[in-house]
Amino acid sequence: MKGIVGIKFDIDSQLKYFYVGELKVRKNLNVIAKTERGLELGKIVTDIHQIDNSKLHNELMNILRIATKRDYNNYKKNKELAHEALIKCRELVTKMSLEMNVMESFFTLDKDHLIFHFYADNRIDFRNLAKELAYIYKTRIELRQIGVRDKAQKIGGIGGCGQELCCSRFLNNFDSVTISMAKDQNLSLNPTKINGVCGRLLCCLKYEEDCYKSCKKVLPKIGQTIETKNGIGKVISLDILKQKYKIQFENGNILEEEISIGNNK
Repeated sequence: MKGIVGIKFDIDSQLKYFYVGELKVRKNLNVIAKTERGLELGKIVTDIHQIDNSKLHNELMNILRIATKRDYNNYKKNKELAHEALIKCRELVTKMSLEMNVMESFFTLDKDHLIFHFYADNRIDFRNLAKELAYIYKTRIELRQIGVRDKAQKIGGIGGCGQELCCSRFLNNFDSVTISMAKDQNLSLNPTKINGVCGRLLCCLKYEEDCYKSCKKVLPKIGQTIETKNGIGKVISLDILKQKYKIQFENGNILEEEISIGNNK
């Protein structure tokens, strides 16, 4: 068993997990870790969890050290330099007439890597832009295109529920959301009702999917013939969470039934 923690880096929306090793760390502590991009300063955002190595899909790296005051000062200085690079990159984008919106930029702590996130409706040939940036900053340049969900996460906003967007507030990963989830929950398929501010299906459809699937298992299907104490009828609607359904009988009468009443045919 080894102790692991989740670390949040500025560059990523997703948590990255690392072994604690022999370090005495805690939640909300700034640490230095080696990522695929280079040295980075991140904040521990979870408690320490003990996990069996056999349950991990990939081998994790150790945290290198607890961040010092010097590390943090370099981190802040790099943020200022990255902001200047962002302004320069936007100027070059305009000069080259590229249809892309460069949203943010990051330096790794060792300044070995300069990353730009941009949004565009189509694929962009940014090779000349990358060459120009590499010439100016003498470091490895990465231009990463993000999707509309990532864009909404970074910009932020208020959802139809009146709360801050889930993606900006607490989501670390974007789970797959499908139209079948809206159908399972008997929601109107009107895009204005089931799409978020990003224009994609609401992330919260995923939250309740398991609950709805579990509840539907004991309910009859719409169109199914049901025998009840009041006679035989056809199921015309479901109230999944209340575990009720409406039956229409041959004489046209409609009656609401509990799942405990009648037998499915």
